[in-house]
Amino acid sequence: MIDPVLLFGLALIAGAPLALSPLPTALAAALAAAALGRRAGRAALAAAALALVVGGLRARALLDDAGGLYGSAAALLHPPARCEVTGAVIGSPVVVGAAQRTAGEAPTARIDVELSGGNCGGRALPGPLRARLHGAPLDLARGDRLEVVVDLAPIHLFRNEGLRDATAAIARSGIVASGSIVDARRTAEGRSIGAAVDRARAAVRGRIEATFHPEAAALGRALVLGETDLAPEDQDAFRESGLAHLLAVSGTHLILAVAGFAAVARALLVRVEPIAARWDAGRITAALCVPAAWLYADFAGGGGSAMRAAAMLSCAMCARLAGLRPSGVRCFALSLAGAAAVDPLVACDLSFGLSAAATAGLLWLQRPLAALLVPGEGGRGDERAEGGTPGARSSSSPRALARKVLAPLATTLAAMFGCAPLLLMNGETFPLLGVAANVVAAPIGELAALPFCLAHAVLSWAPPVERGCALVGSGALLAVRAVARASADTGMVLRLPEPSPAQLAALAAAIALAWAAERRARRLAALAAGAAAWLLLEIVAVRAGAPRGVLRVSVLDVGQGDAILIDLPEGGAMLVDAGGFVGSPVDPGARVIRPLLRSRRRARLDAVVLSHPHPDHFGGLPAVVEGVEVGELWDTGQGEAEGAGPVYAKLLSDLRRRGVPVVRPASLCGRPRALSGATVEVLAPCPDLHPDRGANDNSFVLRLTHGAHAALLVGDAEHEAEEALVARYGAALRADLLKVGHHGSRTSTGPALLAAVDPAVAAVTCGVRNRYGHPSPEVLSRLSARGVAIARMDRGGALIWETDGERVRWSRPGEPPSPAPARRGAADGTAAPGR
Repeated sequence: MIDPVLLFGLALIAGAPLALSPLPTALAAALAAAALGRRAGRAALAAAALALVVGGLRARALLDDAGGLYGSAAALLHPPARCEVTGAVIGSPVVVGAAQRTAGEAPTARIDVELSGGNCGGRALPGPLRARLHGAPLDLARGDRLEVVVDLAPIHLFRNEGLRDATAAIARSGIVASGSIVDARRTAEGRSIGAAVDRARAAVRGRIEATFHPEAAALGRALVLGETDLAPEDQDAFRESGLAHLLAVSGTHLILAVAGFAAVARALLVRVEPIAARWDAGRITAALCVPAAWLYADFAGGGGSAMRAAAMLSCAMCARLAGLRPSGVRCFALSLAGAAAVDPLVACDLSFGLSAAATAGLLWLQRPLAALLVPGEGGRGDERAEGGTPGARSSSSPRALARKVLAPLATTLAAMFGCAPLLLMNGETFPLLGVAANVVAAPIGELAALPFCLAHAVLSWAPPVERGCALVGSGALLAVRAVARASADTGMVLRLPEPSPAQLAALAAAIALAWAAERRARRLAALAAGAAAWLLLEIVAVRAGAPRGVLRVSVLDVGQGDAILIDLPEGGAMLVDAGGFVGSPVDPGARVIRPLLRSRRRARLDAVVLSHPHPDHFGGLPAVVEGVEVGELWDTGQGEAEGAGPVYAKLLSDLRRRGVPVVRPASLCGRPRALSGATVEVLAPCPDLHPDRGANDNSFVLRLTHGAHAALLVGDAEHEAEEALVARYGAALRADLLKVGHHGSRTSTGPALLAAVDPAVAAVTCGVRNRYGHPSPEVLSRLSARGVAIARMDRGGALIWETDGERVRWSRPGEPPSPAPARRGAADGTAAPGR
């Protein structure tokens, strides 16, 4: 029989996927229930069904509340404002930006604060508002009261169809804004246990920085404190080699730390004669280990993996305290159920998910894999077969050596198989050498780096021993890093598409069917059916990513910048700009566009268009073109003529080295191009650059047509360029969709252009954090006066506009597609609502 507590915990965890992807999750749950009926019992299935529904409703309610909370913050902080406020620290300070600091620059921390009084830009703060602030002093702790001056703005959600719902992070944390501290003054110190933990973290952080090798300090902080502040090249190396888990605070870390505490506590207790004579020192130690596990998980950053491991260890210790034998499966089940009861969206926590998946792999896959890989591991018959008692065999026999080599391999494979779906969801590559890298690096990390780094954390009272631990720990960490870099440098990675919700649901149903099967043949058949369903759904995803017979224009939410992905009727694609912003740590190419291309199964772009050489249009392009095949780059040439900076220069250099043609206006103007079933006209700058105009007024202006409908993309063209367009083309500019010029600035979208284009829908590519006042009230008024539907990227996220040549429809993230309002004179004769 299947453990009913495990079934209940899994159902409660599945509430989050049910809220985010209702149909696939519900179908998978129904198939799982049908498969597990015999082995679970009606009562257990009914309880699991109730847990799934309740979990889904709670998760949905949290997401809806988070949407309202974010909307209020966006209204208050538009435009971003300087705030003079009071508040309390609610999150442990975390060092960030260490890799980017210059020599002699003082380190600062990131803190989470609940602001409760003051004003922002002259507007009173109406109620509590949670924000993530950068540039905080390192000596702050939870519970500290502050008076701060901070430049504050809403966090950017990057809401794009096909990418995961970013409001889950707000729902879990309540944090809706972020900013940089200008000035901060502590008015009262926190006195809670959390404050004491934070001060202990600060002390250990200081000792790591003082005693570790400089290149190993960030690795040590990641291992001990959970601060993932590595240099970018190290982050990439650990991710691409499959070794990132060695620096994450996991169950292994917690067990080792608590086991060390338990050994010391037990050794002391058995030496206290009155205690040893009356009570079981083991049970007392088990009781002490429960709070110790939670304290250590909090000290190590309070991540989802550490908290889940603390819950599982607490369950085992409570069983020991009650005189029972702990059950790994039952403790695992209780850790899942407890986490989902506290946080209905805990499944959205990557660290929690990886920890749970790895533990599941070890519980259910490690033994079968060991039996398959390690001779005699399936039972004890091999010991008797050799004619001796266990332990009588030579440890140097070939079978014993095989065990030593292959047993860690079975463990690594079990954990990796468990984590594989989540790794595919959160990374573009799967390391082919991950198993080999883990076999080499895991013993160094777990037997040398981890114990010496943990010992170092409690040895500040013994400086010589502390320095010795720092020396050994640094060496072990640098050795692990060397393995990660060597594995990543081979480039042996498998690029796989991100699993769709339907594919994950099919996988879950197949696992349930295999789990319920009593015969090996049926298990294999269930897994084969799951693989077939996965492949079928992959075909569906490929077709959805490149729809045929449709022109689809996706105006993406990348912040204050332009990025427009265009799916062409015969399966091709083109990208116009890729966002970016000077000084921002977020690369929209890596954060938004590459994941979107991956979810749409796009490995090639027929054309990449740089409308003009400004960073908010080309900043994300290097990250995009790095991962896809590019047919050609359309570039006005102004950036090369006038010098647009090193990012632009390197982009052109890299593409030319790859043999990608760079096409200029002289080759594009004057003749419409048939591109994968659509007609693309370059209307400006034609016949070439205008030397007396700036970059904005030299933007590429594109008109894309399919059948009776068109979209007009004008880059950052301002009034001078608009007047020239109207004079030259007049009514030939007509289009159903207008990408508004210059992010809705008052210098663009004049009355003459609007009259000529007569759009039904206008897309405004402004960011929620922009300080320019975009979009201009004048532009919004002109659009509204003509009855044009306005789609702002800072309000509702991306716009998807598509036409099959006869009909038009559009949608925003989280909304079903609906017929788009038609412009006056549209071929289908449909009237726009309200006209």
